Amino acid sequence: MSKYDKMIEVNRKASEEKVSRARTSIMEMLAEQERISVPVLMKKTGLSRGFFYKNPIVRKEMDHALEQQAGIIDPRRGVIDAAMDKRMELMQKQMEQLKRENMELKKENEKLQKALGKKNLNILKNL
Repeated sequence: MSKYDKMIEVNRKASEEKVSRARTSIMEMLAEQERISVPVLMKKTGLSRGFFYKNPIVRKEMDHALEQQAGIIDPRRGVIDAAMDKRMELMQKQMEQLKRENMELKKENEKLQKALGKKNLNILKNL
């Protein structure tokens, strides 16, 4: 085997090892329901950003994993949703209270308008 053939063989094995490392990390992240992203994969594997985008095998594996994750909800989302529901409930209560207050003020205004009308009518009669 020539030096060139050995070099190609070494490069091929290194490439296979990188692909294997990337695929393993992707599968682990899926199993742990961790959100898959290139920056996280870069940190876990030590591979470059370009590797995840340019290598067709890894790119296909990553895209497939992202499709599977489309249904998985971010764990923080539940907390955020609960907080938003609570806030919405408080705002609806406040809105109902303001509606009641508005109705009371309209009734009071109507009473005062009638009283003012009667008072003006009495003043005109006394003239």
